[in-house]
Amino acid sequence: MVHDLKKEGKFTYLEVGEGTPMIVLHGLMGGLSNFDGVAAYFSSKGYKVLIPELPIYTMPLLKTNVKSFATNLEKFITHKGLEEVILLGNSLGGHIGLLHTKLFPTKVKALVITGSSGLYESAMGDGYPKRGDYEFMKKKAEEVFYDPKVATKEIIDEVYATVNDRSKLIKTLAIAKSAIRHNMSKDLPHMHTPTCIIWGENDNVTPPNVAEEFHELLPDSDLYWIKKCGHAPMMEHPNEFNAILHQWLKERNF
Repeated sequence: MVHDLKKEGKFTYLEVGEGTPMIVLHGLMGGLSNFDGVAAYFSSKGYKVLIPELPIYTMPLLKTNVKSFATNLEKFITHKGLEEVILLGNSLGGHIGLLHTKLFPTKVKALVITGSSGLYESAMGDGYPKRGDYEFMKKKAEEVFYDPKVATKEIIDEVYATVNDRSKLIKTLAIAKSAIRHNMSKDLPHMHTPTCIIWGENDNVTPPNVAEEFHELLPDSDLYWIKKCGHAPMMEHPNEFNAILHQWLKERNF
């Protein structure tokens, strides 16, 4: 999918389709292209899909935290003049979606999380990324998926470039630490937004028990599993992911 990004003020984003607004939030090491399958599918099914670039590397260091990103998302929603959006987030994106929903509950009519951080302490990875070690980064990128071949050279190169850029590495570690600090287990029981949880059965980053805990703590949630799938179901099994989500949206009249 060719990305025709829009730039307006401080916001850079992809926008495709017309209809119910669905805002997609990528993860810490993930980019907009991770959601090509989602954008292509839902933009043809009556949804306006918006994928903003999260300001992970452009925020001042002191503001490089989950709450700042959730607030920035609210500014984006206001900028676009949107009401009652569907938020879909993977990994860190799920965490931002959860916190935004807690802070601005009237703006979010449905939440979708997959491989989300917010509960599990090691959700953002174990230890510090090793700079300069390409094979280590290749192994780490492959571990994100059930099928290591999904970690293309392009994906590995991007991760490698990020951890070898000192400024980006510092920001990456800052947001990872913020995510660990910002545990939401006490908040979730008070959040009544309908939530669709889609999880890979073989997720090594946020293991299956994390999905079960989200399901247990969120009062109005449905949990779906994808077999032979790691931390990024929308990349590894896009057709199955889209089918599950579309069926859930139809059942909930979204």
